[in-house]
Amino acid sequence: MATFLYKLGRLAFRRRHFVALIWVALLTLAGVGAASAPAAGSTSFSIPGVEAQKAFDLLEQRFPGASADGATGRIVFKAPEGQKMTDAANRATVEKTVKTLGDGSEVVSVTDPFTTNAVSKDGTVAYTSVKYDAPGMELKDPTRDALEKAGDDARATGLTVDVGGDALQAGAEPGAVGEIVGLALAAVVLVITLGSLVAAGLPLLTAIIGVGIGVSTITALAKALDLGDTTSTLALMIGLAVGIDYALFIVSRYRSELAEGRDREEAVGRATGTAGSAVVFAGLTVVIALAGLAVVNVPMLTKMGLAAAGTVVVAVLIALTMIPALLGYAGRKIRATGEKRKPADDQGKQQKQGKQGKPGPGARWASFVIRRPAAVLLLGVVGLGTIAVPATQLELGLPDDGSQPTSTTQRRAYDLLSEGFGPGFNGPLMIVVDARGSDDPKAAATTVTDGIKNLEDVATVTPAMFNKAGDTATITVIPGSKPSSARTEDLVHAIRDQGTDVRADTGAQVLVTGTTAMNIDFSQKLNDALIPYLGLVVGLAFLLLIVVFRSILVPLKAALGFLLSVLAAIGAVVAVFQWGWLGGLIGVEETGPIMSMMPIFMVGVVFGLAMDYEVFLVTRMREAYVHGESPSQAIVTGFRHSAKVVAAAAIIMMAVFGGFISSSEAMIKMIGFGLAIAVFFDAFIVRMAIVPAVLALLGKKAWWLPKWLDRALPNVDVEGEGLRTQDEAAPSGDGDEDRELVRA
Repeated sequence: MATFLYKLGRLAFRRRHFVALIWVALLTLAGVGAASAPAAGSTSFSIPGVEAQKAFDLLEQRFPGASADGATGRIVFKAPEGQKMTDAANRATVEKTVKTLGDGSEVVSVTDPFTTNAVSKDGTVAYTSVKYDAPGMELKDPTRDALEKAGDDARATGLTVDVGGDALQAGAEPGAVGEIVGLALAAVVLVITLGSLVAAGLPLLTAIIGVGIGVSTITALAKALDLGDTTSTLALMIGLAVGIDYALFIVSRYRSELAEGRDREEAVGRATGTAGSAVVFAGLTVVIALAGLAVVNVPMLTKMGLAAAGTVVVAVLIALTMIPALLGYAGRKIRATGEKRKPADDQGKQQKQGKQGKPGPGARWASFVIRRPAAVLLLGVVGLGTIAVPATQLELGLPDDGSQPTSTTQRRAYDLLSEGFGPGFNGPLMIVVDARGSDDPKAAATTVTDGIKNLEDVATVTPAMFNKAGDTATITVIPGSKPSSARTEDLVHAIRDQGTDVRADTGAQVLVTGTTAMNIDFSQKLNDALIPYLGLVVGLAFLLLIVVFRSILVPLKAALGFLLSVLAAIGAVVAVFQWGWLGGLIGVEETGPIMSMMPIFMVGVVFGLAMDYEVFLVTRMREAYVHGESPSQAIVTGFRHSAKVVAAAAIIMMAVFGGFISSSEAMIKMIGFGLAIAVFFDAFIVRMAIVPAVLALLGKKAWWLPKWLDRALPNVDVEGEGLRTQDEAAPSGDGDEDRELVRA
C-alpha cells in the first residue's frame, strides 16, 4: 500500500491543477445539488420492535386521522395572587386563546380546560392542549410561532403564561458558535504545531472542503432518502475532526521528510506513502465504528452513522490527493521541521544536524516512561479506573422539558403543571387495549382500568375511549412520579406484566405507549445493543489492526485502552450530569438520567478518534522497529516524530467538542462535555502514557505474531518498508515545476 500511495502522492503533486479542479468541481456540484434540493424537514423517528412503537402503529390503524404521533403543545395559565382561573376575566382570556389556536392549519384539536377538567383543585392553574397532525420536529415554523404568540397575547392580560410540549421541539442546530470557536482554536494550534500560516491553513482548508462536500451531498439526498435535518450534525462534527487530523499528519510527515534532505516531490510521495497509509487504516476504523450503528436497528441512528461514514471516506480521499496537490502549490512556503527563516547556506547544515539536536518534549517524555513503565501504567490505570466508578450507577433516559434551563418557557410550563396537577402529569402513559380477540371489549377495558388503579404510584386513570369499530380502546394513566423517575419506569413494567394476565383471561392485548413509555423503550433498546455494538466494532477493528501492526498484543492493548478511556468518560458524565458534581462550573442546572444515546454515541465517535491516535503514533514506532531500532528506541522515535502532532490533533478535537458545552440545550452540552473529556483521557493518558508503558514492558514481545498468521495476513506495508528501495532523492527534473512555482 505504501508504494501505491507514494505514487499517488507524487502524481497528485505533479498534476496539482487537475486534482484541485476535480475537488472544486465536486464541491460546486454538491453545493448546487443542496441548493436546488427540496427541503427535507426532519426524518421520521421510529424504534422497530419495541412495544411503544407497536402501540403507535396500532393507533394509526384503528384511530385513522387521530395523528397518534403528532406533536402536542400546552399553554399553562396561572392566576395572579388572590384570583382564580374561573374568574370571569381570566376565563375569557383562556377561551379567546383556545379559539385562536383552533384556527391553525396543522391543528387537529384544542381542548377547553373548563370543559375537560383541566383546572387544578385550588383553581389557580389551568392548561389547554393543542394536538397537531405532524411530529414536533416536522411542524412548520409558522405553526410554532402561532403557539408562542398565543401565549404572549394571554400573558399581556396579566396572567402567568408559559408554553410547553414537544410542539416547540425544533430540529437540531449544528452549533455554529461552537464550530467557529473550535475552528479558531484549531487554527492557533495548527500554526504553533506546523510553524507557519500556510502550513496551518492546508488542514483547515481541506477539512472545510471535505465537510462541505459531505454535508451538501447529505442535504441534496435528504428528501429522497428521508435523511432529515439532524443527519448532517454527526457528519459535520466527525468530518471536521478527522479532516483536520488526517491532513495534519500528512503535512507534518512531509515536513519531516524535507528535514531529511529530500526534494519536495519526493517528500510528498513518502509522506503520502507512510502517513497516508496510516490515514487509510485510521479512516477504516472510523467507518467501521459509524457504520456499526446499524446494529442498534434504529433507522435514524443508522442513517446518521452511514452519512457520517461517507463524510469520513471523503476526508480520507482529500487527504491522499488534495493535500499533495496543495503542498505543490505552497512550494517553499512550507519549511522542513526545525527549519527557521535563515540564509540558504545555513539551511542544509541545519537539516543535517536536525537528528542530533536536543531531544524534544515528546522524546523526553517517552524516555521517562521507558525508565518507569510499571509506575506510569499503574498510575494511569488506577486513575482512569477511579474516574470510571460512577459509570456503575449510570441511569439512561431521554431529556424532557424538566431538563431544560429554568429560564425557558418550556421548563416554567413544566413546573407549573407539576405544581398544579402533580409531578407525573408531565409524563402521561397511554394504554392501548386491542380487544379484537375478546368476546366483550368493554369488559376487557374495564378489567384493565380496574387493575391499573390498584397499582402503586398511579395518580389518575381516565375512562376507556373506544374507536368507531368498538374493538380498540385507549386509557390515559397519570403516574404519581415525574416522567424520568425510576418509579415511573417501574409502573410501565408493572402495567405490561399485568397485561399478560389480562390477555390470558380476556383475550385482549394491552400495550403501553406515549412519550414516556417510548423513552423507556428507546433507552432499553440502546442499552441492550451496546454490548453487541462494542463486540462488532472492537472485533472488526482488532482484526484490522492485526493487519496494520502485524502483532496480537498491540491491537489488544489498543482495544483495552479504548474501553478504559470510554468508561472513565462515562463516569465523568455521570458524576457531572447525573450527580451534579462540579456541574455549576459548566452551567448544569438540572441533574437527571444520562441521555440514552450518549454511551453508544460516545463509543462510536471516540473509538474512531482513539484508533486514529493509536495508528498514527504506533505505526511510527513500528516503522522504526522494522528499520532496525530496538523496541525501546522505537518508542522514543515514535514519540519524537508523532507525539506533538497527536497532542495537537487531540487539543483541536477537544476545542471543537468543547465549544458545545456553552449550549443552553442539556443534550448538546452533555455530548460536548462527554466527547471532549473522552478525547482528553484517550489521547493524553491512554495513548501518551499507558501505551508506551505497556510497549516498554513487553519489549520485543509486543511485535510478536505467530508464523502461520504472518504468512496468512496480507502485507499492507503501512510502515513504508517497500520505499526503502526507492532512491533517496527524486530525479533532478522532478522538482523543476515546483521551483518554477516559487521563483521570486
